Amino acid sequence: MIKVENLHKHFGGFHAVDGASLEIAEGSITGLIGPNGAGKTTLFNVIAGVLPPTSGRVTMGGEDITGLPPHELFHKGLLRTFQIAHEFSSMSCRENLMMVPGGQTGETLWNTWFGRKRIADEERALRAKADEVLEFLTIAHLADHRAGQISGGQKKLLELGRTMMVDARIVFLDEVGAGVNRTLLNTIGDAIIRLNKERGYTFVVIEHDMDFIGRLCDPVICMAEGKVLAEGTLDEIKANEQVIEAYLGTGLKNKEALG
Repeated sequence: MIKVENLHKHFGGFHAVDGASLEIAEGSITGLIGPNGAGKTTLFNVIAGVLPPTSGRVTMGGEDITGLPPHELFHKGLLRTFQIAHEFSSMSCRENLMMVPGGQTGETLWNTWFGRKRIADEERALRAKADEVLEFLTIAHLADHRAGQISGGQKKLLELGRTMMVDARIVFLDEVGAGVNRTLLNTIGDAIIRLNKERGYTFVVIEHDMDFIGRLCDPVICMAEGKVLAEGTLDEIKANEQVIEAYLGTGLKNKEALG
């Protein structure tokens, strides 16, 4: 689904992504791991159009999407979440979801005057869809709570819910487990697996929790210093001497630190 070819992103003399190449298979849950500063989030940002690449190429289903802005990629079904959830804090969880689909009738002044029935019908459908998503994610009880008042893990679930309000094809999840307790992390994992198996979502997951990666992801790609270092199953990655040295700089004797 996604092919990245010799991608570079430079910030002055710093090469955050330095010739990375990888492929994401349709229908997979691919893990992206690596030590802090490896270039994982920058790679996400370039693929998702948040940052323009210095050079290189990204294709989606064979179509060149290099440098396209996020709103265009959104309409193609490529979405991403962030390490820190980006909710509309003063709005309810339901309202946060209802805002997601683009091109809503009520977005134009003319329609607010002359298209009130159509707006009302559309909002009823969006409300029903939002409630269905909240039920799927087991947070229906939070529908009327302000999004700024729910926990960090619940905000991560809400972000995942946003991807369900449109026809997402591939979702990039950036440290979905950061600051999330184990119970909610398991709930998030369950939702990701169900979306993958039941709705055909493709996921790419940045995560430092190896248990979470091991439960969800195959294959796993490891980055270091802006480059792709290794790819394989988690067990293969754990046994890779280059990966161990990238994390620890001490070789096989500390292999257990990778889990």
